Amino acid sequence: MKHIYILLIVFSIQFIQAQQQDLERANRFFNKTYYSEAIPLYEKISNKIQTQEVIQNLGDCYFFTNDFDNAQKQYAILVHSNNKNLSEDVYFRYTQTLKAKGKYNEANDVMRKFYSASNNSRAIEKLESDIKTLKNVSAIGNRYTIQNLPLNTENSEFGAVVFGDKLVFAAVKKKPNLFDKTYKWNNELYLNLVSIPLKNINVSDSSITYFSKDLKSPMHESNAIFTKDGKFMYFTRNNSNNGSRAKNADKISNIQIFRAEFVKDKWTNITALPFNSPNYSVEHPALSPDEKTLYFASDMPGTLGSFDIYKVSIEGTTYGTPINLGENINTSKREQFPFVSKDNKLYFSSNGRESYGALDVFVSDIQNNSYSKASNVGLPLNSGYDDFAFTINSDTKEGYFSSDRPGGKGKDDIYSLKETKELIIEDCKQYIAGIITDTDSHLALKNATVVLKNSSNQELEKGITDADGKFNFTIECESNYSIVATKENYTENSKSFHSSAERKKSNDGSMDIRSLEIIKKEEQIAFEKKKADDLLKAQQLKAAELVSIQQKKKADAIALQEKKTAEANALKQKKKEDAIALEEKRLANLATAEQLKKEKLEADKKTKEIAAAKKKEKTEAIVATEKDVVKDKDRLIIKTDPIYFDYNMWYIRKESKKILNRVAELMNKYPEMVVEIGSHTDNRGNAKFNEDLSQKRADATRNYIIEQGIPKNRIYAKGYGESVPIVKCVPEDSCDEEQHELNRRSEFVIKNL
Repeated sequence: MKHIYILLIVFSIQFIQAQQQDLERANRFFNKTYYSEAIPLYEKISNKIQTQEVIQNLGDCYFFTNDFDNAQKQYAILVHSNNKNLSEDVYFRYTQTLKAKGKYNEANDVMRKFYSASNNSRAIEKLESDIKTLKNVSAIGNRYTIQNLPLNTENSEFGAVVFGDKLVFAAVKKKPNLFDKTYKWNNELYLNLVSIPLKNINVSDSSITYFSKDLKSPMHESNAIFTKDGKFMYFTRNNSNNGSRAKNADKISNIQIFRAEFVKDKWTNITALPFNSPNYSVEHPALSPDEKTLYFASDMPGTLGSFDIYKVSIEGTTYGTPINLGENINTSKREQFPFVSKDNKLYFSSNGRESYGALDVFVSDIQNNSYSKASNVGLPLNSGYDDFAFTINSDTKEGYFSSDRPGGKGKDDIYSLKETKELIIEDCKQYIAGIITDTDSHLALKNATVVLKNSSNQELEKGITDADGKFNFTIECESNYSIVATKENYTENSKSFHSSAERKKSNDGSMDIRSLEIIKKEEQIAFEKKKADDLLKAQQLKAAELVSIQQKKKADAIALQEKKTAEANALKQKKKEDAIALEEKRLANLATAEQLKKEKLEADKKTKEIAAAKKKEKTEAIVATEKDVVKDKDRLIIKTDPIYFDYNMWYIRKESKKILNRVAELMNKYPEMVVEIGSHTDNRGNAKFNEDLSQKRADATRNYIIEQGIPKNRIYAKGYGESVPIVKCVPEDSCDEEQHELNRRSEFVIKNL
């Protein structure tokens, strides 16, 4: 047994040592960014050891090689362990894997909990702002049409730019040779610059060739750009020394930007830019439209995050000092792949702003050497995966971008794009609109006050209804509001609303309010009716008391008669019978009088109802009989030929008298008819003058009709000035004399029949 224990101890020590050696080896690969080499070692170790270091490093290896499914599993273990020592990077990368699967709400909740646990109110505020902004971008809908190009393979292709009649981009060999070196980050071959004729980019199996064998090396070459004259190009390549990859003290070969010159059909004079360094990367060159500024991405000292966008001035072969573009462009995360369009817009990719996940393309306007706050360019160009290397011709709105989204042919694919919608980002809003009307007449009420209030009953906005009783408010989505309608001498009414998430929805806020005058009249009628009812009840009670008294007198008389002697019985009986007959007649007369009074009250009520019905019937009969009497909405008017007045005059023209005679004729025909004359002017001259002028015209018209024998109390005059034109003449010289004359008119509104 002693020997067995010794053997077990030896085997345990050897096993632990082997595990430790594997972990040290995996960590070395990880620190060198050889993620593909580190993954199998961490996977083997994680089956036995589940430390934070192993799980996090394995998750990072998956994340940086874009295996988001496996990365998500590892990060989920860490996040759900409630480990308070986890960095923000772990939470951030976890949310990126969730967004890649469309789990945006879950991703946002993860970051909310993280920021809440650390009491980072500013970060929570920014998160909520980013969520709202992204909703507003999504609300625009698809801004681009995109197409995966046939030139893509199962490997990576990205960074497409147009050069002459060719499309130049970065790619790897379709079929690698046995001794070709691979990139330890993701086990792919090193990138080279290749090209294809533009006419063939949509043709399957088109021949793709090396762009220039003069530029080809055993290192990465990508992201080429060219000057307009085609004499110079800038591109990205690993730090090199005499054609071989060079490393810094940490044995890392950083990325640098090189310039090449086209001389005698060859790209030559390849030189590294002076601000390159072996200690940090400088990559993804882009030129301003005037080619005096070079933009690039770098993780040089002074960045706000891992990679920032910089610019540097160009004077021939001399370069200025690189300048960080600042917080409107750069974040604490990663910004890369700048591009400047001809209309001076800076496009770049970032994973540090409001995004659909991983790298999204953003845009900023360049004005006076400053940069507006960057905005997400939207769908479907951006996705939950890396979207980058964006270029566009601002004249044709066509261009290219790269993405590793699902559904592609390889790891990174090139897509063509066509911009179809403007980038207009606005908050979700709705409207409350309606008409305020009179409860009884159903007419629209002008100058009613409508107040908009929030959920705390605070007044937000006040509106006055127009001539049609209309009002309108703009409100936020997903909020509670109320509106209150009031008008002098009217009751108050209100409505409550909860706005949904639907954009630009119009909520109906129409309400009716009641005239206090009508309410007062109804109350007076009710009072008079009660008074009459009370009087009737009193009379009925008095009559009953009278009957009771008479009955008592009768009984007393009968008792008295019975006491009289038998001799007087016959006479007394006769007197008694006469008295009874007389009393019965009197009581019958009294009952008849009460019945007649009741019937009279009912008859009076019926008479009023009949009168109202007859008035309505009379109105309808007149409308049916008289072709000149018509209904206009809620008005009854005498439709006549226009009554015109000369400019700035109010006398009745000869041709108008015949028309006014027809009005007088109708009023004579219907003696109870009451008419209002509404007089209108054109808009020449000032409003007060026109109002006075229209009143004079209305008075002149009224006087003429009175002269035709119409009583004064049946005809009224009202001047409306220029407030109700038939033809709107704005400015006033936009109308000819005939149109102004149309506005100079009189209308005859029947107020009573």
